[in-house]
Amino acid sequence: MFREIRDYCIDNVFHFSYQNEKLNVVNYLEVLVLEEARISLRCDLGLMIIKGENLSIQKLLDQEILISGKIKSIELGG
Repeated sequence: MFREIRDYCIDNVFHFSYQNEKLNVVNYLEVLVLEEARISLRCDLGLMIIKGENLSIQKLLDQEILISGKIKSIELGG
């Protein structure tokens, strides 16, 4: 039980969610590429590559990024 409480309070797990045409990524490590058609992030799983049209950053924090635009694909891995 204490582990679940600790994990909730100290959210350090990489995860993302897509809702209302916005992609929210939490606990990424670094922004590698920032272009209108492609955004690449380094994360615990390797690379996260977001491809689309008119991609833009709505929110940028130390470990959280909110991306909007027409997202066509999301690739995770090596």
